[in-house]
Parts: sequence; structure tokens; C-alpha cells
Amino acid sequence: LREVFDRHGVKCTGAHIGMNPGTEAAPGLRGNLDKLAADMHVLGVTHVYAPSMAIPTDIGLSPNPTEGYAYIARVAEAMGEDRWKRLAAELTDIGRKLKAKGIRFGYHNHNFEFAKAGDRTGYDIMVTESDPEFVSFELDVGWAAAAGNDIPALFAKYSGRYTGMHMKDLKASTVANINLKMDPTEVGSGKLDWVKIMPAAWNAGVRNFYLEQEPPFEKGRMEAAEIGYKYLSTLVA
Repeated sequence: LREVFDRHGVKCTGAHIGMNPGTEAAPGLRGNLDKLAADMHVLGVTHVYAPSMAIPTDIGLSPNPTEGYAYIARVAEAMGEDRWKRLAAELTDIGRKLKAKGIRFGYHNHNFEFAKAGDRTGYDIMVTESDPEFVSFELDVGWAAAAGNDIPALFAKYSGRYTGMHMKDLKASTVANINLKMDPTEVGSGKLDWVKIMPAAWNAGVRNFYLEQEPPFEKGRMEAAEIGYKYLSTLVA
């Protein structure tokens, strides 16, 4: 895979690795972190991000036959402060071990992390209870906005905790929710104010910028990527 990257002039700076044991050949964040870090160095990855939380074994919930991914939103609402704090502690432990191997670590959000847990959200607890020396965050702008967040304000609130972002846009028809729902569109074609978002991201510490779009696509995927790239290329700091 690294040979293919090099041949086409592509750098793989970040990787999403699940919070599971994985396999001997492809370990997850609860698996062999020495092997994982070695593989990341081969690829040239500098930052590993957990793409989602793992469902706690003590949560006492089961998915309904027809709810699909929305199940995790019910889990998020049932987490409570203690489980979010335990997750933050686990993220810190993983980040400490990966940092010792030369890999930085962070967490990537959807919108279910913004479920309330006491006076805070799960996301608030993860950020404030994890150790900034070992855990950063990759803000998925689309999912955070789908949860009803003001994106520049969120970057400012936790400035210094971000190393990456997913640049993703939404149609105005998107209704605030934590149930993994959004109406996606090409970056620059939706309701998000990128003129304000991009400098806010930079000022908050983001240096890994990834263009992303959720399905369903109204245009071909490569065309959608080109639209987003061309739009972002017009922005001037």
C-alpha cells in the first residue's frame, strides 16, 4: 500500500483504527499496539484516530431489528457521566502507549457523542477528562453541525485540542439530531460558513484537513470531491 501511495504522490497522514482487538495481522486499538504503530510507520501515518466509541459491555441494551446505526444513539444517551469518563480514561491510556511509539492519537466524532450526560455532553466529557498530552480530536464538522453545534464556537471552546478535521457540508434541510442523520452535499454547496470555519480550525490547532462527504451522493464521488476541492481552493487566509 505504501508503494502505491508513493507511486502516485499521495501521503497517508491519518488512519481510523477501531476500538476493538482486531486481528494479529491487523490489530485494533484494544489489540497489539506495538504492531499497530509499526504498521502506521510503514504507511507514513502520523495520527491514528478512533473513528467511534465502542459499545460498553455493561450498557444493557440490544439493537432493534430495524434501527440499524441508530442503535448507537440510544447507547450514547444511556452512557451517563461515568461511562464517558471511563472512555476518556481509556483514550488517554491508548494515546500514552501510541505516543511512546511515535504515533499521535485522537478521537473522531459523529453526532451521537453530543448526547447529554448530566450538565454536559458526552463530547464535553471526552475532551475535558482525557489528557491533552496524549489525546487530540479530529472534528467531523458535518456530524458536529448535524448535532446543532456552532462550528467556529466549538473550535474556540476547545482550542488546542484539535489536530484534524473532516471537512463535510450539509444542506439547510438538515435537522439537529444525535441519531446519525444528515442531508449531505458537496463542500461549499451547503449551509456551513467555510470562510469562518477554516481559520477557526487553524487557530484551534488543526493541521490535518480531510475532505469528506456522506452518502447519498447526487453527483459522482470523484466529481463531488473535485467540487469540494475547487471550492476550498478559492478560500484565502
